[in-house]
This record gives sequence, C-alpha cells and structure tokens, in this order.
Amino acid sequence: MADDPTFEIPVHPERRYTNRTVHYEGDVAFTLTPMDGRAGTVESLLADVLDTGPYRYGDWFDLPIAVFLVHDEETSDTFRVSIRDGTVTLHVLPDTTSAGLRAMYDRLVRKSECSWTVDRRVDV
Repeated sequence: MADDPTFEIPVHPERRYTNRTVHYEGDVAFTLTPMDGRAGTVESLLADVLDTGPYRYGDWFDLPIAVFLVHDEETSDTFRVSIRDGTVTLHVLPDTTSAGLRAMYDRLVRKSECSWTVDRRVDV
C-alpha cells in the first residue's frame, strides 16, 4: 500500500566504547501507536509477537519502562524495543536494517488486527 511506512533509516547511530560502557551517538527511532484501541494492551501484544518468533530477546535492564534487546533470526537484525504510554518504539542500532523493523511492524499489525501510526525521530 502507498500508506505503508518505509522504515527508511537516513543515518545510523555510531557506537563508542569506553572502559565502563557503550555509548551511542545519534538516535533513530520509530514510534508505533495503535490507532483505534483494538490492539489491547501493548505489553501483552509485544510479548506475544516476541514469543511467537523468530525472535531472541531479553529485558535485562532495571528501568521504569519495558526495554528489550531483540534479534530477528530471519532478517539477522538487532534493535531495541521499548514500551511507554501505549506505544512501541523501535530503536535503531548501528547494524539495524529497515527489513528487521518492517518485519516487527508487520507482525504487530497482524497480531493486533488494527491500524498503527508510525512516526520517525532522527537525532544526530
């Protein structure tokens, strides 16, 4: 469809290592919001999509919101996924491709059977 989001990634964040941690310079994120409320709870929907596969994922962070590190076995993409205020945000990592983000979006749409809006944010 002409209205389908492209998940174009204009610039990737750069990974920088220090002695203690990893820092990312720049940020590209896609925020997915269910339009008509038929998605149910976004948390359970995302858990269902991740559990169904083809994902390996984990929530190893002690944060006030759900943040997952996700690897798509089919597209070989890795990215972060967070949930806040009824939205799902896909955070691009240095090697993430549009195909992995698109696959996550398509699976969420299929599981929820509702329309979603997609907003891209780029901070360089």
